[in-house]
Amino acid sequence: MLVLLFSSCTQADIVRHNISKEADAFNVQRKITVINARTDTILLEMIGTFSLQNNNSSELEIVCEVADGVYQKHFIYLNEYTLYVVEDISNTNVSKYHYELNILPYMNTPVVADLTD
Repeated sequence: MLVLLFSSCTQADIVRHNISKEADAFNVQRKITVINARTDTILLEMIGTFSLQNNNSSELEIVCEVADGVYQKHFIYLNEYTLYVVEDISNTNVSKYHYELNILPYMNTPVVADLTD
């Protein structure tokens, strides 16, 4: 029965499983980019070793390893106009604990209150 089970897996299935397992063990440098699909605007970029899970239909849960045994959790809300891309950048020459979060400034519109009559 085990022979039948393993013979149905392709090499691509095994590689896909192994890469996902390594990424969830914080051994793969990745970059996630969140994009507004209506405006083609990049909303957020995160680079580092992280585990990614789509915990429900509208939220990404990201756990980042920022030092040996030190983790941070982030949430990214998704709606019908946002999409995300995750890239494997593990062949770059970066420290295992390199962590970068970019929220692009032109997306943060300041609120100005006019208090004059």
